[in-house]
Amino acid sequence: MSEEYGPDFVTVTDEDGNEFELEHLGTLEYRDNTYMAFVPADMDEDDEDFGLILLRVAEENGEQILADIDDQEELDQVYEQFMTQLFNEDDEDAQ
Repeated sequence: MSEEYGPDFVTVTDEDGNEFELEHLGTLEYRDNTYMAFVPADMDEDDEDFGLILLRVAEENGEQILADIDDQEELDQVYEQFMTQLFNEDDEDAQ
């Protein structure tokens, strides 16, 4: 994500048709899959539901979609990889 042009936003629609605007924090290639990390764009950081949202890029009917990560072990591993990536970027920015 390029900070030069500001944050990237995406609108996603859940199974119930509700739309949510998310701020894209980063993309990760891990174990032959692509994952994306987001935070809610319209929610205060102090809100109890605020948090990191991890989604897997999947293909459905020839189109790329963002899918939930249903496997808890996979979710935990991807979370750890994103945390390492995000903290490494913060360390590099501080230098």
